[in-house]
Amino acid sequence: MPGSQRQTTLRFLAAPMEGNQKGHVEGGTALAWIDKAGYAEAVAWSGRYCVTAYVGNVRFTKPVSVGELVEVQARIVHTGRSSMHIVCTVSSGDPTGGELEVTCQCLMIFVATDGNGKSVEVPTFTAETEWEREQQVIAIRRIDGRKAIEKDMAEQVYTDQTEALQRTLRFLAKPTDVNWGGKVHGGIAMEWIDEAANLVAETWHQGPAIAVFAGGVRFYRPIQIGHLVEVEARLIHTGHSSMHVSVHVRSGDPMKGEMELTTHCLMVLVALDETGTRKRHVRSWNPRLPEDLALQEHAKRLIDIRQGLARTAPREVPH
Repeated sequence: MPGSQRQTTLRFLAAPMEGNQKGHVEGGTALAWIDKAGYAEAVAWSGRYCVTAYVGNVRFTKPVSVGELVEVQARIVHTGRSSMHIVCTVSSGDPTGGELEVTCQCLMIFVATDGNGKSVEVPTFTAETEWEREQQVIAIRRIDGRKAIEKDMAEQVYTDQTEALQRTLRFLAKPTDVNWGGKVHGGIAMEWIDEAANLVAETWHQGPAIAVFAGGVRFYRPIQIGHLVEVEARLIHTGHSSMHVSVHVRSGDPMKGEMELTTHCLMVLVALDETGTRKRHVRSWNPRLPEDLALQEHAKRLIDIRQGLARTAPREVPH
C-alpha cells in the first residue's frame, strides 16, 4: 500500500565479477546498489514508476571485498509534492557472522511519474521516530546547499579550449542496461561515470586509484536503449593524493547524430600505491588556460560548499 513502507533492505553477497584486481568492489558498483535499493523504496512508497533525480554526497569510508555479505538499506526521510528523499546506507562484513560495518551513506532523491515522464504527487511522509525526525531536518536544511552546488556546476563551461587530461568512453546502451521503465538504469549510468573517472585518475598518476567521493550527481533526461552513449571525464583539480574529475554523460540516436546531456557528476579519487592499500602523492595539475583555471576554482568552491553538507557515515546501520 502506497505511503506505508518506510524502509527497503537488499541483502546479497558481493560477487567475484564485481571485484577489481585487488578483490574490492569499485565505487560505481556500490552506487548501482544504492540506486536499486533507493528505487525499490521510492516505488514502494509512491506506488508509481520513479526516476532518479539526484544523488547527494557519497563518501566511501571502506571498500567492500568480494565474498562479503552486503546490506543496502533505503529509508524515506522526506517528501515534496512528487519527490522522495531517501537515505541509503551500505554495510558489509563476514557472511559467517559478526557485525556488518558501514561503508557509505548518502541521500538520494527520486521523482514519481505517470510512466510518460510527467511527475505525480506522492503520499506525504511524517517522521515518527527520533532518527526520522533528525534525518528529515537534515534533508530540508541541505536543499539550499544542493541548489548552490547545482547552480555552480551548471554555470561552468566545457569546450575544447583545454589542456587538461580527458578521456571519453563511447558505446551503445545495451538491452541488459534496461530498467523497469524501459530506459537505462540510473545505477548503470553511475557505473559508467565511475569507470571514466577511474580511467582519468589512473592515467594521470600511472597507478591504481579508488573513488572516495561522488557528488552532485544530477540526472537530466533518460537514456534510451540502443542510443549512442558518450561518457566524457576531465581532470579539473588535484590535492595531495586526490584527483577531482568532472564527468558528463551524453546520449542520442546514432542515426541522427545529435547528443544531449543526460547526467553530470563530480568524482574524487585518491591515488594508491602498488599494493592498493596506501594513499600515494600525485603530481599537481597546474592549469594555464582560462577555462582550466576557472574549473579549478570551481572545484575548490565545491569543496567549501560540501563541508557544510558533509554526512558522517554512522558506525552502525540505522534502526
